[in-house]
Amino acid sequence: MSNSFAEFHLRTAITSGAGARSLLPQMITGLGGKRAILITDKGIVQAGVAAQVIDLFKNSQETVELVGVFDEIEQDAKAENITKAVQVAKELQADALIALGGGSVLDAVKGIKWMLYKGYENTEEVFHTSIREFPPEAQPMDIPHVAIPTTAGTGAEVSPMAVIYNEKLGVKVVVRTPYLNADIAILDPELTVGLPPKITAFTGMDALTHAIEGYFSSTATPFTDSYALYSAKLIAENLPIVVKEGSNVEARGNMLMASAMAITAFGFGNNGVPVHNMAHVFGAKFRIPHGLANAVLLPNVMAALPELYLPKIKHFAETLGIETSSSDPQECLTKVIQFIRDLRQQVSLSDTFSEFNLDSTILDYIVEEVQSDSASGKFLIPADIIMKVTKEVAGFIQVK
Repeated sequence: MSNSFAEFHLRTAITSGAGARSLLPQMITGLGGKRAILITDKGIVQAGVAAQVIDLFKNSQETVELVGVFDEIEQDAKAENITKAVQVAKELQADALIALGGGSVLDAVKGIKWMLYKGYENTEEVFHTSIREFPPEAQPMDIPHVAIPTTAGTGAEVSPMAVIYNEKLGVKVVVRTPYLNADIAILDPELTVGLPPKITAFTGMDALTHAIEGYFSSTATPFTDSYALYSAKLIAENLPIVVKEGSNVEARGNMLMASAMAITAFGFGNNGVPVHNMAHVFGAKFRIPHGLANAVLLPNVMAALPELYLPKIKHFAETLGIETSSSDPQECLTKVIQFIRDLRQQVSLSDTFSEFNLDSTILDYIVEEVQSDSASGKFLIPADIIMKVTKEVAGFIQVK
C-alpha cells in the first residue's frame, strides 16, 4: 500500500489588486507591529518603487512607524546581506518586517525573520547546510511580516521556504519551516509594471517551472494539481502579454496570482525537482539568475528524463490547449516540450547560457555538484543525464 500522507496549508493571507499596497500600514498595525523596517534592494529604490511604499507611512493615521530602510539585499539572498540586515533591525529596535522586491529580497527577509526569532547574530553560525523544521521544534515566530513581490516568478511571498546563498561556501541552502512565510502578501500589479522585459520573462518562466515540477511530482495531490494546472494555464496566456505590454495591469495581476499558486503546488508536491536541482548549481557557481537558469534548463531536462513526465503528460497538454493527434504519451511530451521552447522564444529568452561564457572545465565537476545539491535528495539525476543536459545548455552540443 502506498503512503498517502500529504501536507498542504495556506498560511499567508493574500490581498491582491491595483493599489492594494495602500493597506500596508493598517496591516502592520493589525499584526501588532509598531516599528517596521522596509527591506529591499537598490534597484527597487532607484526605480522609485520603494518610495511608493515609504510614502504610505508619512500621512498614515495608524500607530505604526517606519523606522528604517535597508536596501542592501543582493541577487540570490546572500548570507552576508542577511547578517547585516539582522544587525540593522536590532539597532533600530524594529518589531515588524516589510519585504519589497523579487525572490532574493523575499527569501532574505524570511532568513532575517528566522534568525531574529532564533537569536542568531551571524549567518555563518547556521546557513552552511539546508534546514528543515517540523512542530514542535517549529513554532510561530510572532514577528509581523508583510511581503510585497515586485516580480511574478518565485512566489516566495507565500512559500514556507527560503533559498539563501552562502557565498563563502559557494552553495545555496534551503531553509524550510511552516511559519517562515509572510503573514500577509500584497499582490499589487502596479508595483510590477516597470519590470524590464527580460526579467519579466525569466521570472515568469521560473513560475512555470514551479507549476510543472509541482504537477509532475510523485507526491502531488488534487490540491497541488489544481494550483499547478491553473497557474500553468495563466502563465502561458499572460506571460507573452506582460513581456510585450509591460503596463498591462490585468495581465500583471494574473501573473502575480499564477506565481503564488505555482509555488504552492511546488512547495507541497515537492518530490523530485531536477530542473531546480540543476538551476541551483548554475546559479551558485556562475551567478546565473535563478529564473533564467530554470528557463534554459526546463525543456532540456524534460526531454532527458521522460519517465518523470509521461504518466500525467496528456492532462497537462490538454490544460495548455495543445492538440495531439494520438494518445501516445511520448508524442504528447514532445509537443509539450516544443510548446515550452516556443514560449521561451516568444518572450525573447535564449536557449543556452552562451552569454555567460561557460568553458569545458565545468564538465569536470558538474555531476558531483548537482548530485550533492540539497534538491537532489528525493531524486538523484543520473550522471550521464547531467552531462548531457550540461553540454546542451552550455552550448557545447546542438540540441536536436
